[in-house]
Amino acid sequence: MSKDALGWRKKFGVIAPSTNTIVEPDFYRMTVPGVTAHFSRIWIRDQNLSDNDAFEALLEQIRIEIEYAVQRVMTAEPDYMVMGMSAETFWGGMEGNRQFVEQIKGWTGLDVATGAEACERALNLFGAKRIGVVTPYQPIGDENVIQFFSEIGFEVVRIKGLRCPTAVAIAHVSEDELRQALLEVDGDDVDALVQAGTNLSMVGLADEAERWLGKPVLAINAATWWMALRDNNIEDKVYGAGRLLREF
Repeated sequence: MSKDALGWRKKFGVIAPSTNTIVEPDFYRMTVPGVTAHFSRIWIRDQNLSDNDAFEALLEQIRIEIEYAVQRVMTAEPDYMVMGMSAETFWGGMEGNRQFVEQIKGWTGLDVATGAEACERALNLFGAKRIGVVTPYQPIGDENVIQFFSEIGFEVVRIKGLRCPTAVAIAHVSEDELRQALLEVDGDDVDALVQAGTNLSMVGLADEAERWLGKPVLAINAATWWMALRDNNIEDKVYGAGRLLREF
């Protein structure tokens, strides 16, 4: 079998919403030699996220469109799948996540990294049990995040949902707003902080925040990329994206 000229170690097929402008450059900034990420976009026709009903309606669009996105990226013959979206991977708690993974595996025959499972692995690695969470979601999204973490054995002490009005608006959240959100969910009763929502720009800030908070801060894009690399026995260290990629 011939090797890809650039992805000579692994080619990752990545699925992301068409509205997401953060996860692709985030993955590229964490790249390592011989590993390439190939994006396929899930068409979002209506990106309204203004309330719980709108949030669920957006996820319904994703469930209709995702198989087409998967089929498109499979023509590049990737070795592994990466989900560049997180809400759907938390939805329905632990069982919802596992079903989602099995669905992708069923379509592709490939293993898959999801943000939810990446956070689970990372929190276990750090020995964290009590967490603070920041999301861009409406309350119904936060409820599913809490359900997922609770069912896998973690206590969500505090959660801050930023309630972004549209899918594109998630990427407009400033570093100052994210820093304030981290401080709101942190405390002496929290072992680690987790950020959900792949269209929030948190990778660089999380790396810094670990230094001034003195605890793990998991940016979902960094955690997902870490899971993808380590699942494929790629042990390269990545700097500037948090302890997870730098030390484990």
